[in-house]
Amino acid sequence: MNNISGQFRKMTWDPILIISQIIAVQAVIYVCLGVWIWIVASLLGSTKSLDYAFQYSELHVRDLGGKMVITMFLFNALIGALVLWWIVQRTKQCMDFACTAHLIHLLCCWSYNYSFPTSFSWWCLNIVSVTVMCIFGEFLCMRTELQAIPLGMNTQKTAL
Repeated sequence: MNNISGQFRKMTWDPILIISQIIAVQAVIYVCLGVWIWIVASLLGSTKSLDYAFQYSELHVRDLGGKMVITMFLFNALIGALVLWWIVQRTKQCMDFACTAHLIHLLCCWSYNYSFPTSFSWWCLNIVSVTVMCIFGEFLCMRTELQAIPLGMNTQKTAL
């Protein structure tokens, strides 16, 4: 990349790119969540339903099913971190995209249940989930960004 200004990446406002990345991140996260739902429901022998993803009452620790749903969301947060690394590719933007994905999830849950979430377990899980997604996404993006920076003194050839 031939960049004369000395910046790592040109920073321009590109709303089409940002909206496309938001849609892509959300789509991949929900597809992976659907795969987790299918796996968990198959293991539990229960019906596969969107309730696992959006119903507040499914998040509990009273039985194995509730614990599996919580575990499914935590694994999906790790998948979300990989998605941030794959699609967003910027450490500075990981928190923005992680919070946006969880805000969209809040709106989806709100419309699915016809009520605002008041469940303590729902809020705890989503706060932990956005934190895991953000921190691991930043870690992965930072490793990639730092690999692109040459640290040696003899990295440029001098012309005589």
